[in-house]
Amino acid sequence: AIYEIPRATYEETLHELVTLLELGDLVEKPTRQLSLGERMKCELAAALLHRPRVLFLDEPTIGLDVSMQATVRGFVRAYNERFGATVLLTSHYMEDVVQLCPRVIVIDRGRLIYDGDLRALSQKLRPDKRIVVRFANGNGAARGDLSRFGQVVSSDPGQATIQVPSDEVSGAVARMLGALPVADLTVEDPPLEEVLSELFRSSRQTAQAAP
Repeated sequence: AIYEIPRATYEETLHELVTLLELGDLVEKPTRQLSLGERMKCELAAALLHRPRVLFLDEPTIGLDVSMQATVRGFVRAYNERFGATVLLTSHYMEDVVQLCPRVIVIDRGRLIYDGDLRALSQKLRPDKRIVVRFANGNGAARGDLSRFGQVVSSDPGQATIQVPSDEVSGAVARMLGALPVADLTVEDPPLEEVLSELFRSSRQTAQAAP
């Protein structure tokens, strides 16, 4: 009634939202009996009944368990792709940003310090890679000095993380496979938290140096 949605359109949209968000019988359940995750999903459904072209989300996964976080992220992505809606997400939770935001806007103390592609930001500030290696016998870190492969970020008997320049990844991986009892190995980008910390640090140094 508030959005003057025709009954047929309302029923169709509600059915779609119930299916996408896996609400089931929750739509008939009193709000006071809903968990935090259930309320979050129902609030999303209520906000989208009129199919808005712009969706503002403020910390949409805060307080949710891992499974519910994945459900909410999957829904937001599906809604964006299906209806072509613009989604503006405000979050301090980096996994939300990584999963949902190809474009990021970073604000520090009221100043815009970055507006652009998330991957380009990572490549610009932290063009290195991290090789996470898990050892087959649990004592691979004892097989010599791991720093010969790159910068050691962390190391324990069962696993080590080595940081290397992007153009040296192939060589470092080959040397590790030949010298260490590798059970599993993955190559990852530096954590987004570190990339943003570097961005804030650089921005503040620039601001302090300005006349």
